[in-house]
Amino acid sequence: MPVLEMRVALTTEQWEQLVAFYRDGLGLDPGELWTEHGHGQIFHAGRATLEIFDAGHAAAVDDLEVGQRVSGPLRFAFEVPDVHAALERALAYGVELVHEPVLTPWNDYNARVQAPDGVQVTLFQVMEKSA
Repeated sequence: MPVLEMRVALTTEQWEQLVAFYRDGLGLDPGELWTEHGHGQIFHAGRATLEIFDAGHAAAVDDLEVGQRVSGPLRFAFEVPDVHAALERALAYGVELVHEPVLTPWNDYNARVQAPDGVQVTLFQVMEKSA
């Protein structure tokens, strides 16, 4: 049986701040809002991909994007059309800059931020592939 959708659920004490960051700072499309038993908000983020790294690969990605091992067991990555504009927008919503954009060996332009709840987020722009 194929999987039809992947969801990641974050539980936080900073609900309003995180909703503002993911909605306004990253521009994710809000979906259902639940208020009956506390608060819950769905965001639509386009196509989803699950990446599973061992410690060595995670360290290599952190080294490329940040220069040292800094991420925890969960890190989000969002493809954006303009990494500089996305970074500027995200920073306006109280995130911490972990590292300015860098060009990766696979020709993506990646920036790293830390969300208000401490989760690290990579913003990446796919650059033209050389022929």
